[in-house]
Amino acid sequence: MWSRYVLLLLTLTIVFGCGSKKQVVGAKGGEGTVYKNGAEGYLINNLDFSTFSGRAKSKIEFDNEKHDVTMHVRILRDREIWISVTATLVNFEVARVKITPDSVQILNKMRSEYIGKRFDYVHRYTGEGVSFFTLQDLLMANVSQPLLRTDQITVASASDEVQIVGVKDQLAFQYSLNEKNRPKVFRLNVVGRDDNLESFYSNFTVSGGYNFPQNQQIKLGAGGMSISAILNYNKADFNQDIDLPFTVPAKYKIVE
Repeated sequence: MWSRYVLLLLTLTIVFGCGSKKQVVGAKGGEGTVYKNGAEGYLINNLDFSTFSGRAKSKIEFDNEKHDVTMHVRILRDREIWISVTATLVNFEVARVKITPDSVQILNKMRSEYIGKRFDYVHRYTGEGVSFFTLQDLLMANVSQPLLRTDQITVASASDEVQIVGVKDQLAFQYSLNEKNRPKVFRLNVVGRDDNLESFYSNFTVSGGYNFPQNQQIKLGAGGMSISAILNYNKADFNQDIDLPFTVPAKYKIVE
């Protein structure tokens, strides 16, 4: 069961990435990097960091099964995402995941198994076009810039909210930004299909100068499968030294 859970965890935290043609101009902001699309005239406030280390109490639900886990998430920006999953009930680490722009590695500690694949391994669960960098954006509650590089985009602004709606490469997306130009809702649908992803961010707290949501909820519906994850962060550190331990024990079975 836990090997299936690890694969679903990967599916849950990955957003479709896109190519780029249209230039987006960046300027430094107080809590991150603020980007402005000159044609549309709206701002997004993405966090500009070198490392991230977070811990979240999480509730995962899929196929009428519910699980309480603790997730440790560490990111070396643009180079590596490291995730450790501990089953809360038995206080035992059940899985460890290492993701780079080129590869995905999984330790299934419940079954003493190891999976090592090229990054496009995740395409069998999410579809083609998945980007390491958009996964990084999703985990950090950043707006994915590649999605914004399209001529099919509409922006509506109010005093405390900005709505960005667009279509890019058969992907329909919607961002709702708060008064700090940080995303509070993200929706993604494959045009002409029922596959969809929703991400909700709340309880933004400034930690070390970084405006990060303590609460995240991610919902995914694809291929008749429904998954929901609620992450409640109780630790979020930026630009600290981090360890990314990942060693495959000799006794582990390699899964092809």
